Amino acid sequence: MTQDANPTRTPLLAVTLGDVAGIGPEITAKMLLGHDDLRQRARLVVVGDAAALRKAAQALGADASRVRVVEGPEQVQNEPGVIEVIQAGPSLEHVPYGQLSADAGAGSVRFVTTACELARQGRIDGIVTAPLNKAAMHMGGHKWPGHTELLAHEFGVKTFSLVLSAGDLYIFHATTHVSLRQAIEDVNPQRMRAVLRLAGSFARALGRSDEPVAVAGLNPHAGENGIFGTEDAEILAPAVAEANAAGILAAGPIPADALFPQAVRGKWKFVIACYHDQGHAPFKSVYGDDGVNITVGLPVVRVSVDHGTAFDIAGKGIAREDSLVLAAERAAHLAPGWHQVWETARSTTGG
Repeated sequence: MTQDANPTRTPLLAVTLGDVAGIGPEITAKMLLGHDDLRQRARLVVVGDAAALRKAAQALGADASRVRVVEGPEQVQNEPGVIEVIQAGPSLEHVPYGQLSADAGAGSVRFVTTACELARQGRIDGIVTAPLNKAAMHMGGHKWPGHTELLAHEFGVKTFSLVLSAGDLYIFHATTHVSLRQAIEDVNPQRMRAVLRLAGSFARALGRSDEPVAVAGLNPHAGENGIFGTEDAEILAPAVAEANAAGILAAGPIPADALFPQAVRGKWKFVIACYHDQGHAPFKSVYGDDGVNITVGLPVVRVSVDHGTAFDIAGKGIAREDSLVLAAERAAHLAPGWHQVWETARSTTGG
């Protein structure tokens, strides 16, 4: 399988606006008004709030008339210099920049659920997400830990992973938005078997089954033969052995302080981090805006920025759109072949 399984069809991507009190509207406007070459790779429609986009466009010195409301994806013309938006719910024009808002939090969820519905109907080929704010989302009555869990719920999947990616490096996460104490409990045999199968199936769907999946140790020095904890020997090592027995090339557990520098230098292309900061901290330190966040395990491709809402700079016109542009480019690249990614993952993990 190649990722460009149907290169003659330009994928249609829904860009969810995220929290309108943050930098989501600004980076979305910068992407759609300033990167015309992107439209050769994808047709783009925003799912969000027209008023927030008009305010962002004006702040960037653009005419607010460049923001046009469309009723659905079928009306998208993908004209350079124009932002086409599906208005999802009531206007959020009253929401100020840089402040937690229940309305903005609820809106950010509504944008995502609307995009998921369009995907379930087969009207879009992928989803690109600008950042939401978890505290605002909770204020709005939606208690999801983050985007990833919300998307999994909307598509009814149980086996999925947040995957940070830059170039051909993919860092899967066994656990994500939970406390460190909870993460240690969640690194159990069932979850490790599942994420190894998910990573192995993803590698196979990309035509790279010869690349091993490297598992980072949970404890310092991967437990140092039990001196610093027994989880690596009792949970991770058996899961790796079981994966190899099932035909998934896997290695580890490998001490994280050795594995991640090796991965950056190209030794490992598929990596499993045991908990959020184990994967996020080194990845963001090295790649910054050059990385994206992919959710593997969904029936439709979803790619996001790898940063937050940045309330401290919202509305100032200085937010960088680089990660969002990369997310759209990666989604456009993966979308034509995503059906095989989904089918391979579903047959391997049980969905």
